Amino acid sequence: MRASATDTDERPLVELAVVTPTPSTSSPAALATGPPAPAPGFSRAVRCNAPSSASASGDGAYPGNAISTTKYTAASFLPKSLFEQFRRVANCFFLVVACVSFSPLAPYRAVSVLLPLFVVVSAAMAKEAVEDWRRKQQDIEVNNRKVEVYDGTQSFHETEWKKLRVGDIVKVKKDEFFPADLLLLSSCHEDGTCYVETMNLDGETNLKRKQSLDVTVGLSEEHSFHSFKAFIQCEDPNEKLYSFLGTLYYREQQYPLSPQQILLRDSKLRNTNFIYGTVIFTGHETKVMQNATEPPSKRSSVERRMDKIVYLLFAVLFTIASFGSIFFGIKTKAELNVGSYAWYLRPDQSSIFFDPNRASFAAFCHFLTSLMLYVCLVPISLYISIEMVKVLQSTFINQDQNMYCEESDKPARARTSNLNEELGQVHTILSDKTGTLTCNSMEFSKCSIAGVAYGSRLTEVEMSYGEIEDVSGQMHAAKSKRSVKGFNFTDGRLMNGEWAKECHRDAIEMFFRALAVCHTAIPVSDKDSIGMTYEAESPDEGALVAAAREFGFEFYHRTQTTISVHEYEPVFGKEVDRTYKLLNILEFSSARKRMSVILRTEEGRLFLFCKGADSVILERLSKDNEKSCVANTKQHIEVYSEAGLRTLALAYRELTEDDYAAWNEEYSSAKNSVHTDHDAAVEKASENIEKDLVLLGATAVEDRLQKGVPECIHKLAQAGIKIWILTGDKLETAVNIGYSCNLLRKEMEEFFVTLDNSGTNAPEGCNQEGSRMAPYEHIGRKLQDARRQISLKGTSTPFALIIDGNALTYALTGSLKDSFLDLAVDCASVLCCRMSPKQKALITRLVKTKTKKTTLAIGDGANDVGMLQEADIGVGISGAEGMQAVMASDFAIAQFRFLERLLLVHGHWCYRRIAAMICYFFFKNITFGFTLFWFEAHAMFSAQPGYNDWFISFYNVAFTSLPVIALGVFNKDVSASVCLEVPLLHQDGVNNVFFSWSRILSWMLNGLCSSIIIFFGAINAVLIQAVRQDGRVAGFDILGVTMYTCVVWTVNCQLALYISYFTWIQHFVIWGSILIWYTFLIIYGSFPAMISTTAYHVFWEACASSPLYWLSTLVIVVTALLPFFLYRVTCSLFNPQHPERVQRTNSKNW
Repeated sequence: MRASATDTDERPLVELAVVTPTPSTSSPAALATGPPAPAPGFSRAVRCNAPSSASASGDGAYPGNAISTTKYTAASFLPKSLFEQFRRVANCFFLVVACVSFSPLAPYRAVSVLLPLFVVVSAAMAKEAVEDWRRKQQDIEVNNRKVEVYDGTQSFHETEWKKLRVGDIVKVKKDEFFPADLLLLSSCHEDGTCYVETMNLDGETNLKRKQSLDVTVGLSEEHSFHSFKAFIQCEDPNEKLYSFLGTLYYREQQYPLSPQQILLRDSKLRNTNFIYGTVIFTGHETKVMQNATEPPSKRSSVERRMDKIVYLLFAVLFTIASFGSIFFGIKTKAELNVGSYAWYLRPDQSSIFFDPNRASFAAFCHFLTSLMLYVCLVPISLYISIEMVKVLQSTFINQDQNMYCEESDKPARARTSNLNEELGQVHTILSDKTGTLTCNSMEFSKCSIAGVAYGSRLTEVEMSYGEIEDVSGQMHAAKSKRSVKGFNFTDGRLMNGEWAKECHRDAIEMFFRALAVCHTAIPVSDKDSIGMTYEAESPDEGALVAAAREFGFEFYHRTQTTISVHEYEPVFGKEVDRTYKLLNILEFSSARKRMSVILRTEEGRLFLFCKGADSVILERLSKDNEKSCVANTKQHIEVYSEAGLRTLALAYRELTEDDYAAWNEEYSSAKNSVHTDHDAAVEKASENIEKDLVLLGATAVEDRLQKGVPECIHKLAQAGIKIWILTGDKLETAVNIGYSCNLLRKEMEEFFVTLDNSGTNAPEGCNQEGSRMAPYEHIGRKLQDARRQISLKGTSTPFALIIDGNALTYALTGSLKDSFLDLAVDCASVLCCRMSPKQKALITRLVKTKTKKTTLAIGDGANDVGMLQEADIGVGISGAEGMQAVMASDFAIAQFRFLERLLLVHGHWCYRRIAAMICYFFFKNITFGFTLFWFEAHAMFSAQPGYNDWFISFYNVAFTSLPVIALGVFNKDVSASVCLEVPLLHQDGVNNVFFSWSRILSWMLNGLCSSIIIFFGAINAVLIQAVRQDGRVAGFDILGVTMYTCVVWTVNCQLALYISYFTWIQHFVIWGSILIWYTFLIIYGSFPAMISTTAYHVFWEACASSPLYWLSTLVIVVTALLPFFLYRVTCSLFNPQHPERVQRTNSKNW
């Protein structure tokens, strides 16, 4: 038989997998054992407990289990990192200049060009190397972790993770990570269950229950694996964490595999002593590694504009080099003309670089020389300086105690430093609701059973509306009652068994039973709490199970096939234990919006219990339901939604044995199918049983707003930031939450764009109009009407747009897309309801593209990841839904209220600092570079540098680098309290006031003026004077030192004039940089003349002892600073900008 062949045949697995029985051996048993030819996408074949070959084909096609997350290897680091560095235009240009500097064309020594380039590139490469080495160390630690592997001799031995192969049998113990993707064979529990924490995969903190197949549960002893042989044929490696399709061929039978049997690498075993499993996917084929894609690369708008400025400086560099070369060529060619013959230059014997007979070639050589001479115009250290500043800014964000959450013990985290300044330019915030604005800590608050409403406690929304007078009495009653997590219900008619006295007792009992059994929660015994606690897949589900417990239906035990409940029996007046046989679970999904369980009671009756969104449940009801009950339940759901509660409908159906048997055969066939239409087949089978339901009622759970959310949204609105809420909740729920959190305000005019216009404040008659018009035309008409009202009323009235998911589907298609976005951009607040995760990401992308302004998305769950990655800035909330949003974010905070400080304080500071730093960088380089140009013009464009070559090399590296870094890290125009008191300061960043082209060009013009004053001041003050003690006049060496000293003083003192907030660090770096210049001049000048050239003893012998040098420096520096000083004073007195007025008003609040 085929089974025996699989035990002994050592052929490669793929070959075995595709072998079909011959006619002579085509028995039923053989057909059950031999896997059919794999369908496309399902070619994975694994031989359990026989990993004799590393792959199914025997050629090593299945990779080992070692992983590598490094960017480089030892061999690729140097070429790859050099390539990364020289992708930057500035670095590439400096490399070309450095190469040309070895030729006779160079106006200075090659080493003086190479050193700054070497320092900058080496620093950047060292940073890359350190980061990659850390990743390498993490890889080594992971790959060398230990796990027990079956050795084929009835025992397990420890080995490293990296040595695992496909087909190995492993034993994983409690609190250990799974080393690869495993098929669960058995566990320490008799029913083969285990509990898994998937924090590292999807950020979920709740435990997941996994269940082995019945056929492998008995493999619970080490010796039992000696004879264990099996085939697995399953899907190919993919990134889908929540799906798995495959078949196990064992003992001449085939068994379908589902995600319930799969243990994914990097998840952790919890509450289970040990499990046995077989390796299916290894290394980079595991699902966690398949998901390990690089996050989208994001660059700030400031950085993108900075690139344009660098290109502008390149254009200036080529322009002045071309101008000087043309002038040089004309002058050189004229040297042989009569009347212009420069006999002392011997033009008849000139080198090729000055040959009048080849003036064009000489001009071209001069052009290359000029490019090297003016290379200091391009700031080589700008990029690495900005990187250093942003890292330090991120440190301040991480250490801000005002953004630390004591309850969760989580500080704010800047997960990337590239976008710090973008925080100060945010124009639109797109926010999730549940878990982001709210706590995502659900509390059972109200319910409707058999058309009767229960629950008298006020919700947060109702309290904010002031709908009842005796709020204090309600609060007192709440405090006097025992606090139960997930349960905040008050109604004497249902509590303490009083529900047994109600006239519809049977419906209430069935309602509570549905709460107790229709779920996937895990009971956990907690000694510190009263009763059983639960690990649920969502806070909503946990609250519903907890409510069932409080009503007397305590779920306390679960196995693979049973659910046990302590039920209050009104006949006996006490609890009885009932165990239900669990036949099927039809799991919840975002597409289904419901879940169901099929149970067999102890009496043998079959029931289907279903819970889900009211829109889904109500359309599946039987016609036999009482119309009054259904109508009342709908009305109660609407009331609960208006009170800001999250609602679910509950229903059931009693099944006959024949109906169930027929359906189960269809469902099992769909579940066992291994093809691309598997999910559709399962959904179709589920639809066939989830019908003709009897409505039990509805639940309403409250998700309270986080602390400080209304105040935060109000402050952000004052800052001029537009706020969108994208939620999956019903329109009524979302609108009322919008009012309670200050997104919607009474003075706003609201536009409702829905296909079902039953929402709050929707215009009358819309239903009839919508029924007469096609949905597309209906939505288009509404958008046009809203645009018309805005154009009539102007900006004096704030507007709010409320739209649901159905309407949004049409609004984002065709010509309506632009109309919708134009309307939304004109509104102060936008509320989108019934949104899918895909719609969230789409809206975010459209808003970013349409406004061309900075967008920020904030969310807390896995369904928000697409939205966070699409936005310019993604902010993750480390809340109750795990850490997946945080892992995909650029910044992480613990609560929404911290967004206020992140944007209005850190965003404002970072934007002002980075903008000022870049502008100042270009100012100081233009000041220095154009003094060289003026000297070149003075020397008839002879390519004679005005400064010593090492002066040029160290200008950006030593004498002006630290002050500009200190400016980017420590400068404050206003204090944190003023930023929060005057939120309109944020608009300076939104409008890009401090990094506009006018601001950038004005700084460049300031640099140009300073260079003119310094050069011509030095020429007239020093060049013709007897500076030396022996009476000799100053040469270009003394002129160069004087000009350089004036440049160093001017650019550093200019910074001192600009800085708004001095610390000792700024004083230290500004005056220290000037001192470093003098120290360098003394030390470098003491070297032999062969090394120091024009700097040899020039300071001690000529400058230090000359009053003219010191007086000239003082007068020139003051004169160079005077234009900027007068401009600042004039603007401050006669035309103060808003930031300056705020600064002056609040100068005493520092």
